[in-house]
Amino acid sequence: MNIAESSTVAPGPAWYKSSYSGAEGGQCVEVANGTAGVHVRDSKAAAGPVVTVSRDAWTGFIGLASSERSV
Repeated sequence: MNIAESSTVAPGPAWYKSSYSGAEGGQCVEVANGTAGVHVRDSKAAAGPVVTVSRDAWTGFIGLASSERSV
């Protein structure tokens, strides 16, 4: 048995950070599209917990967040 061939791991999801996030990081989240929905994590703790929400819930959140920009 060749261990190198049998131990390959599938790549994880592609994570995206907001374009509003500065070079110094700050308080930002990253999102990734998944089969179960949209995954959300803290950009400063990439190995930490991940929250998964439905696509409908994410779309609703983005709609509310974008309408609250002026606050």
